[in-house]
Amino acid sequence: MASRPGMCRPMVRSRMSKSLKLIAAALTTACALNAPALAQQKADAKSGSRYHIGRAPTADEIRGWDIDVRPDGQGLPEGKGTVAQGEKLFMDNCATCHGEFGEGNGRWPVLAGGKGSLTSDNPVKTVGSYWPYASTVFDYIRHAMPYGNTGSLSVDEYYALVAYVLYLNDVVTDQNFELNKKNLAAIKMPNEQGFVMDDRATSEKSFWQKDPCMKDCIAPVKITGRAAAIDVTPEDGKEKKSRGVE
Repeated sequence: MASRPGMCRPMVRSRMSKSLKLIAAALTTACALNAPALAQQKADAKSGSRYHIGRAPTADEIRGWDIDVRPDGQGLPEGKGTVAQGEKLFMDNCATCHGEFGEGNGRWPVLAGGKGSLTSDNPVKTVGSYWPYASTVFDYIRHAMPYGNTGSLSVDEYYALVAYVLYLNDVVTDQNFELNKKNLAAIKMPNEQGFVMDDRATSEKSFWQKDPCMKDCIAPVKITGRAAAIDVTPEDGKEKKSRGVE
């Protein structure tokens, strides 16, 4: 559109053009200044170089974090504790939630009992009835307990606590039994044979696809009935009481 007398359109265009030139020049300068840094970053990434942020952990710091224990006992620390010592520790640190005999308080987990219940309608999964390895008991308790005060006990106290939990489940039967690094991994848990090694890498290999399906992979799901309508929940006895958690 042609400019009418008195309008400043040409001047605005001139100012805008000048501003754009200044912005372009600033961006060019910034890119030029950043070019060496970008080049160095690319070189560092290619060579695997570090950026020297922070510091390497000390041996003591690594030991503080590296406390996991394998099923064969690898990773267990030096230490020992008896069932009798563990009983007092359990009463002071654990019984509030888990009960004095591992029966559980309220909705807190049950630790003992449940033997032979895994194939029943209401399986009770406890340390004695379900857990496959004693070393896993040590690993978990040391990582997560006492609740709200994790890691507050010594290694000997954790050995004693595990000894008492095993005693509550009749895995060991002597109150003077001393648990330590050497004998913990040798303890056989009742349900060890209830677990199998993960063999999906071989047993399910035939189902794997090099190019995964991303669209229209399965037929649409068709709902044929509602649980509330077909009454699938089993009931016990004459009172028709539903099974499950009370």
